[in-house]
Amino acid sequence: MFESQLDLLKGNTALALTVALCLGVGALSLARLVLGLCTLLFDTLLNPGISLRKFGAGQGHWAVLTGATGDIGRALALELAKRQFNVLLVARNDAKLQALADEIQAHSPEAEVKQFQLDFAHATSEEYQALKAVLDELTVSVLINNAGISHDIPTPFHLETDKRIHDIVRVNIDSMLNITHLVVPQMISRSSGLIINSGSFSATVPSPLLSVYSGSKSFVSTWSQALGAELQPKGIVVEHLNTYFVVSAMSKIRRPSFFIPTASSYARAVLSRVGVPGGTKMPFTSIPLLSHALLTWVVENFFSRQFWIMYNRSLMIDTRKRALRKREREAAPKSD
Repeated sequence: MFESQLDLLKGNTALALTVALCLGVGALSLARLVLGLCTLLFDTLLNPGISLRKFGAGQGHWAVLTGATGDIGRALALELAKRQFNVLLVARNDAKLQALADEIQAHSPEAEVKQFQLDFAHATSEEYQALKAVLDELTVSVLINNAGISHDIPTPFHLETDKRIHDIVRVNIDSMLNITHLVVPQMISRSSGLIINSGSFSATVPSPLLSVYSGSKSFVSTWSQALGAELQPKGIVVEHLNTYFVVSAMSKIRRPSFFIPTASSYARAVLSRVGVPGGTKMPFTSIPLLSHALLTWVVENFFSRQFWIMYNRSLMIDTRKRALRKREREAAPKSD
């Protein structure tokens, strides 16, 4: 009798310990989620980030911006000038560059503006050397690698054209490496600088049917983290922007929403929250908008990576079907 009671007691004790352990693990997991959410809210709503004066705002320093004439690029250019930087605009369309320069001068007449025409998809070593000559004459304290292109529509890799694959790699990866390599030495010499690399949510959740674009943005994320660790001891801040959709020609989205801001509001958030993680677990990464940060928090904390990739795949397949139907309608002969 005594032995059976002892066995029962041991069994009850083991059960109690198991239950307590499960409750403890659950409580710790819940606390981690809550802490992450609170950090996210603090970062995106209250954390002011690093002052741009640390990088020469209002002191005659220059910000270099690639992909300057796109929707996000234009908004960043206007915001940089507003925040008292001189701006060097780099893009491929000379007429658009001039129009943007005129717009900046109209809004921020005290800012100096320079332009450099360069088609990154076909840029030569001689053109990069010409750009270097311009950069060497300026005190460059900020570099924003914003140039980027994607697939025309979601397309399986084996159906994508050689030209599109080539252009995505040249514009999204090569241009960023080349220009950063030109600018970093002078930042190191001053022990100060800010490098912002425009990334994409498709690096967090790989996007089937956008595989080359998604892969290029994964490179941006990984390279930015590695470079950030290299340059941090030298006083240079490297920041990878993990960006969800923004109203722009590239995204083909025209109406803003809580999760999809205008280019102007996104640019303001980027430059107001420098160095702010936004709750993400990725080092040297910033998610300055509350809506984008919430999406990343959900992806990082719920369901498996496989689940999110397959979910993204279904979205891209549906998007491709709609895009192909639209092409068919536009190509169909119009009746009188």
